[in-house]
Amino acid sequence: MTNEKQIEQEIQDKGLNAPRLTPDHIDSKIKGIYYSNPLQGVSPETAMDEGTYQNLRCLTFCTIVLENGFTVTGESACASPENFNEEIGKKIAYTNARDKIWQLEGYLLKEKLYQAQLDSKF
Repeated sequence: MTNEKQIEQEIQDKGLNAPRLTPDHIDSKIKGIYYSNPLQGVSPETAMDEGTYQNLRCLTFCTIVLENGFTVTGESACASPENFNEEIGKKIAYTNARDKIWQLEGYLLKEKLYQAQLDSKF
């Protein structure tokens, strides 16, 4: 179980039912997930020295396109090229991008609650 799902379960177990974000809500906002590497389309023989090539090879970007077309990005990089693993890099980059969705959606929910509070005063 992921940390998000563990926290969600704890919130539910405690009966905390006020308006809030959930992992499912965040998932519902995602339209597409794209991974890239700065070396795509670059020939390592002509573009740079071997050290630079190895460092860039270890960098992974994740771009998440939201349902409204807005994009968020995340990245991952390892200090030692020997430790690079593409799947782990993708997971870290995705998590970093996804965390930004929580912030954006949190702001939107807070603004909605704030506006409702203002409307109820009139």
